[in-house]
Amino acid sequence: MRRLIVAFAILLGLGAIAPASAQNRFFVVNNSGQQINELYVSSSRVQAWGPDILGAAVLPAGNQVWVTPTFADCVLDVRVVYLGGREETRMGVNACSISRITFGGANIIQQAPGAGAGAIIGGGPGNRVVGQGNPSFVFINATGTVIREIYASASSQGGWGADRLGANTLAPGGQLNIGLPSGLGCNTDVRVVFMNGAAQERRGIETCTISSLTWR
Repeated sequence: MRRLIVAFAILLGLGAIAPASAQNRFFVVNNSGQQINELYVSSSRVQAWGPDILGAAVLPAGNQVWVTPTFADCVLDVRVVYLGGREETRMGVNACSISRITFGGANIIQQAPGAGAGAIIGGGPGNRVVGQGNPSFVFINATGTVIREIYASASSQGGWGADRLGANTLAPGGQLNIGLPSGLGCNTDVRVVFMNGAAQERRGIETCTISSLTWR
């Protein structure tokens, strides 16, 4: 299993910087209209995808992240998993000749001189790709009891939405990425249901300034 460390940035319109010496750096642009929950980048020579490089973060619709692979190969594969589980890939992309790989629009936008990142956020699992007003977070089960269902929605919405666990359960100590759309506010309502049917709710949690929520 290869280990892949990446650096992320969100373009904030602060002015371009000169291209870095590594020529296989690029933006992943989310023009799909859906939230991207997972992002994988690998050399096309390697069979395994490796870890999700977003870690505890999500990539909301309309945002982009700056990716810096640690391997030197130009030809690489990119895979994203959207909220809901649908997957999309870009295979055999020559990253040394482009600056953007777009999902939900034109596949590849050719490199423009001076393309660069606006603000370095950091990289690797456990770091958030933070957009303005991003309420997504990692749910941590610290109850000592298996959780059967988890619901999370913006407080401004009327319903709970779908069970985030689906057919799965969350064991004590387990974690789950909770992706929430930006633009609906930072206050979040969360409801959990345990294996015995008992339920707990917390409403109006401010989640834009936290990366994880520990449920005890």
